[in-house]
Amino acid sequence: MVKKEDIIKVLKEIYDPEIPVNIYDLGLIYALEIQDDKVYIRMTLTAPGCPLAGYLQEEVKRRIEELEGVSEAHVEVVWEPRWNVNMMTEEGKEALRAFGFNI
Repeated sequence: MVKKEDIIKVLKEIYDPEIPVNIYDLGLIYALEIQDDKVYIRMTLTAPGCPLAGYLQEEVKRRIEELEGVSEAHVEVVWEPRWNVNMMTEEGKEALRAFGFNI
């Protein structure tokens, strides 16, 4: 059976194309649930008009399904609650500061 830590590790390897921070530390992952060999992710994006919404959703699904012990991944993109910078982890905020962002 896949572990939550293994899924988080994969999510930390997927980056928002416009922001130099992975989607997990950006706070885009709202829910992560494992039921037997299926993984359920509820996530958002930094902006509703993101032209890469479909790409990120499919990339998360594909990467999770590559993990041993996962038969299927369901990835739902939601817009509520709306993402904001306070949802980021401290690691994500530090990464942005390193790139000169004032957070």
